[in-house]
Amino acid sequence: MTQKSPPLVLPPSLSRTVAALPDKDRNRLDDTITRLHTVNGRLWDTEDRVRGALLSAAQVADCKREIDQLNAERNLLAERADEVLGSLADAGRADVPLHTETLASVIDRLSVLTLRIWHSERAATRDELARRRVSALHGQREHLCAALDALVSDVVAGRRRLPVPARFKLYGRDDAAPAEIKPSRRLRRVLAFGGLSECGKSTSAEFVQRTCGAQRFKIGFLLRQAAHREGLADPYALSARRQAELLLGELNRFADAHVDTELFTIESVHDDASIAEIKRLMGDALQIVYLDASFAVRVERSGTPAQAVAAKDEIKMSRGAHQVATLADHVIDNTGSIAALRARLRRIAAPPASTALRAATPYGLGLPAAVASATADFTDAVRAYGPGVRLAALTGSPGEGSWIAGWSDLDLLVIAEHETIGRVHEALEQYRIALGGAASLGPTLVTPGELTARRLTPRLAFVLHQLQQGSPVLHAAPSLELPTISRGELAFAAVRELPQVILTMRRLRADAGPTALRQLYKHLVLACRLLLREHNQWESGPDRILAAASRMPGLTALATPSLAEISSAWRDGEAELVLKPVTVAVDQLLTWYAAQLAA
Repeated sequence: MTQKSPPLVLPPSLSRTVAALPDKDRNRLDDTITRLHTVNGRLWDTEDRVRGALLSAAQVADCKREIDQLNAERNLLAERADEVLGSLADAGRADVPLHTETLASVIDRLSVLTLRIWHSERAATRDELARRRVSALHGQREHLCAALDALVSDVVAGRRRLPVPARFKLYGRDDAAPAEIKPSRRLRRVLAFGGLSECGKSTSAEFVQRTCGAQRFKIGFLLRQAAHREGLADPYALSARRQAELLLGELNRFADAHVDTELFTIESVHDDASIAEIKRLMGDALQIVYLDASFAVRVERSGTPAQAVAAKDEIKMSRGAHQVATLADHVIDNTGSIAALRARLRRIAAPPASTALRAATPYGLGLPAAVASATADFTDAVRAYGPGVRLAALTGSPGEGSWIAGWSDLDLLVIAEHETIGRVHEALEQYRIALGGAASLGPTLVTPGELTARRLTPRLAFVLHQLQQGSPVLHAAPSLELPTISRGELAFAAVRELPQVILTMRRLRADAGPTALRQLYKHLVLACRLLLREHNQWESGPDRILAAASRMPGLTALATPSLAEISSAWRDGEAELVLKPVTVAVDQLLTWYAAQLAA
């Protein structure tokens, strides 16, 4: 029914009687009658469509199936309305006359007559016969409303009985396919989990929800939502194509209303026909994941008798659940370790991508000559190991151009296959020897598999984000794939990392002698950086970070010396000259942080 179609107005006596019903019954009746009127409007439109434009035989068949489905809905809704309306009758009078139809049947006729008047009035502007009918139709409606009011009064007073409301109508089970629905541009990626009983579908969807921020849906819930919206009683009686369209429509609706949601999961896929239709509609935006495990493994996991698992399998297989494997984009053997399953799921949910990285020589990073030379030798060594070493980069201050001799560490990231890490250890040892006392080396070694499975610490995630934002690398393999790290992920990671940084800062503050200055200051800067990320502020460089943090709500300005002053005092052995303002700033931040969490 179009949005301009008229509402159904009940006659006054019936309206007053309905208003006196208990809230639960009144709300149920209002909803049912509204849906009944909506279905009648859709029936009218569909019948017009099949009689109007020139349609193919297949299109006519689709319309006829839709009419059958809508008629089934119409009768079911009328029965539901009568379940409430029947409570109005005086059940104690079995000798009074029996009326020929139920109250809902009369309301249904009133709904159709309301639509007929509306359509006739629209046609009256161009059709003389329709114009002459309008007055008669209004008269029919007045007579019908009066008769309905009189019937309600008789039923309530016990002067008339109502027949049994069951209609026992039989209609076809398929409905029509309307104009093709397409995925919303905001519906970017959907994972559909299938498999037999106890194969790990729900566990996998929950993991993706928790770790990837996915919005998780049950297919049954989406179908019920769509059915309620469309005025349908049994969405499972629809064709596979129509079920697919209803599911996609609900996903589109949610995606359009939640534009920041990047990933959705749906479970459980037990019908191969409908999921095949959804795949045709969505293409690669839908990734079907089939979880496979032997019957013995599934029985052991379930903790229930084998017969119970077999019975559930039989039901699912009757719907085609086992055939989903032939349609799946990913088939996972879920008989191994949890670590292997989760690694595979992370790669599917957030696939790695080739990243264009900016390469630089050690001599272009502002490093002292001795440090740059040692770094160049290390880079040549790991590059010679071939594809086993995928990336080498100095992170942090060298990448930001703020490395200070005698103060800054050399934070090194190496991505290498596990089999090559032994040789990387040898190159690192030579690197340390070549550096002598010029710098302290802090290497991080990680395998490509750990990265693509997103087994990342918050700091490693930040380093990858910085590289993708243009921080230079010393060496990168041409086919390197890295997980894409968004600012949203970093903000979430900051929430997890900050508690450990605060605890460490308190420990350092408890022993705040001159030797603790460097670590205390660095943890102060790191804590402020993490807090700024939570506020969606992305400063770099210690001085700018502390200045920005000083503007956070309720925090007194942190009056610390500049990084140049602190690092100079540290190198000159005069740390006690700057220790006091740093400890004061640490105390200010810790006091503020405690107050924020206690509020």
